[in-house]
Amino acid sequence: MDARAPEAGHLPRRLWWTLAGLTLAWGFNWTAIKVALSGVSPLTFRTLCLAVGSAVLFGIVRASGQPVAVPKGQWRRLALLAFFNVTCWNALVVFGMTMIPSGRAAILAYTMPAWAIPLSVWLLGERMNGRKLTGLALGMAGMALLIGEGAASLRAAPLGSLLVLSAALSWALGTVLQRRYPMAMPPALYTAWMMLFGGIPIFAGALLLEDPARLASIGLWPALGVIYNVLIAFSFAQWAWIRIATTVPVAVSSLSMLMIPVLGVFSGMVFLGERPSWAEYAALALVLGSLLTVVLPQRARGV
Repeated sequence: MDARAPEAGHLPRRLWWTLAGLTLAWGFNWTAIKVALSGVSPLTFRTLCLAVGSAVLFGIVRASGQPVAVPKGQWRRLALLAFFNVTCWNALVVFGMTMIPSGRAAILAYTMPAWAIPLSVWLLGERMNGRKLTGLALGMAGMALLIGEGAASLRAAPLGSLLVLSAALSWALGTVLQRRYPMAMPPALYTAWMMLFGGIPIFAGALLLEDPARLASIGLWPALGVIYNVLIAFSFAQWAWIRIATTVPVAVSSLSMLMIPVLGVFSGMVFLGERPSWAEYAALALVLGSLLTVVLPQRARGV
């Protein structure tokens, strides 16, 4: 399918459950990542996530009787997409999260629509309309409220904030590029290959720069954080995101993600015993409004 062909400006009903599962999986994952990093080195952690997560997906594809080979002529495209969507995103986020709180990292990472939507207009020729612009304005207003609440912690760790913002830009570019250069394979197989191929530099970095023997002394909670990431955040959620991102326009897919950082902030509050402020509640309302602009179909105009 031509990535630039006209498409519906909302998330199809068949993908609502996929989005719900993805929101829960990635929303709680920011807390799980922070817990996992308390006992596992950053690159080793991402190596486990990408290697085992891709193996699970390859196993599912193989068990379903589908071929697992990359179609002829797709390797260069796969390398480009894996670099931005997997290599840069995972390395930048995991190092950034060692420097700033998980909730703030989630907020910065999900400024992605602010980068992705202009890129989609420029590189894909996607059209903006009132609903998408309203969704973007509401979503970014919600993110701005949350960033304002944590401004002091961001200033205290500017490098960590810059790394996560760079990850958001890489994710945005990768999302746009996979619409411009679609892969000729099913979402599960594409996800598995992208995770494996994009993980190669991270695997090498873990071997060269970190001590894998540290895994022998990993505690229970960091181990559970790793297991959550491998089985939920990577094996399921990566597939769910690819399914959404390769089906609908960039503005729709990116704005659909904006409930995730709000859930990330609230999940951190639940596990840390903190109480939400007025800004968190206001941001939740704004993001819900943003989400409705891309989830609910637009009413047909009368002729």
